[in-house]
Amino acid sequence: MRDDRTIVIAGGGTAGWMAAAAFARFLAPGWRIVLVESEAIGTVGVGEATIPQISLFNKHLGIDEDAFLRATQGTIKLGIEFRDWVRPGHSYLHGFGDTGRPLGLLGFHHYWLRARSEGFAAAFDDYSLNNVAALRGGFARFEARGPVPPMPYAFHFDAGLYAAFLRRYAEARGVIRHEGRILSVERDDGGDISALLIEGERRVAGDLFIDCTGFGALLIGGALGAGYEDWSDWLPCDRALAVPSARVAVPIPYTRATAQKAGWQWRIPLQHRTGNGYVYDSKHISDDEAAATLLANLDGEALAEPRPLRFTAGRREQAWVRNCVAVGLASGFLEPLESTSIHLIQTAIARILAFLPTGRISDADRAEYNNESRLELHFIRDFLVLHYHANARIGEPFWDAARTRKLPPELDRKLALWRSSARLSRREGELFAEPGWTQVLIGQEVMPDAWHPLADAVPSADLKAFLDGVADVAARTGAAMPAHADLLAQLAGNPAQQGVNA
Repeated sequence: MRDDRTIVIAGGGTAGWMAAAAFARFLAPGWRIVLVESEAIGTVGVGEATIPQISLFNKHLGIDEDAFLRATQGTIKLGIEFRDWVRPGHSYLHGFGDTGRPLGLLGFHHYWLRARSEGFAAAFDDYSLNNVAALRGGFARFEARGPVPPMPYAFHFDAGLYAAFLRRYAEARGVIRHEGRILSVERDDGGDISALLIEGERRVAGDLFIDCTGFGALLIGGALGAGYEDWSDWLPCDRALAVPSARVAVPIPYTRATAQKAGWQWRIPLQHRTGNGYVYDSKHISDDEAAATLLANLDGEALAEPRPLRFTAGRREQAWVRNCVAVGLASGFLEPLESTSIHLIQTAIARILAFLPTGRISDADRAEYNNESRLELHFIRDFLVLHYHANARIGEPFWDAARTRKLPPELDRKLALWRSSARLSRREGELFAEPGWTQVLIGQEVMPDAWHPLADAVPSADLKAFLDGVADVAARTGAAMPAHADLLAQLAGNPAQQGVNA
């Protein structure tokens, strides 16, 4: 086995520099890491909202959280508010973390459903510390103690600044960057990629190639011919417009997703601006009308013209082909409704490290990597489809079609189980667990016909006392938290080094 192996990362942006930073941190000295990118090629950069697992990525790199927030103009995210998805004027929060706490053998939602039927349950959101804190605009870092649950959090940040932050991190640890467009891909006699030919008649050779070239998928699709599985029958939105707007208020600690005529609009608050976009189905609205809708629903002045993006929801049929692994948009695309875009980059990187070749690449390793990637994307796809399916926007063509569209088989099974008995099952490799499913199902008014019979064993008075206690802990803990704005002021008032050598 050679001790001078080279990983070549094709493309920069968030995906490329996350990969470069992780490889620089974790790979043994025998690996050489090279990244090829061109500043003339723009990045998509719509993924400015994340889920809590991003904290683990930064932590494992040894990055100081405050330095990261300063460098990326970041804010805290406690969850996602969904406005108008059930009907205009309706809203709910999908907060991170648990809602309530288990009692005996059952999850909290079974007891809440029974209490609701007896008329003494508060709103489901009231039992979630994340939701209570988010709506109050509060935030604190703390350890769970006694009856006070943990409050997991994620971030909003400027994806371009994050890529630049990680570039500094990676280059400080020996990653070599080549500037220039990729002109062609060279393959050896066995069909593996041997080198990238880039501008300036330069040849960048390697052993393992990471395709971070975005929708173009120059290596995995262009050179190696990996097919693409189209999911537009379930997720028909095929375009997006993105535009930054001026900050007009203290950033709230949650993302907002507002349903519109032919899709939905995101709002992501950063320290220096607000990120906005409209994801839509071009069969139900023109580009001009979509742009007008987006601009009419901004909180502040638009800072640029809306930037268009075209896509097809789906995945690469094989994310790892020969000696090339696709990461980020090159591996597939799911709209950022549940902020999973950057998370999928993170899990792909972790999977590459787990299956890192020790010599010749094994067919078994490739097959297992591809299977895990497939399952991960299928499960997230189904969770996104649920949001569209569970709507009551009667008489609107886009939403009528979403409500009546045939469901993916696994989602159909999950909904049948929920509707019959409020039970949920989680498959191996599934990202969203029971807390996320219950918040979205109940938030979108998909109520089951029954709850688990063990929930009937608790006397009504005791059940009411239990629920009141859970809500009281969330309310008191949330009310005692400092404002999210206090953290942002602290960051602004303490401009320490930007974490390059974190």
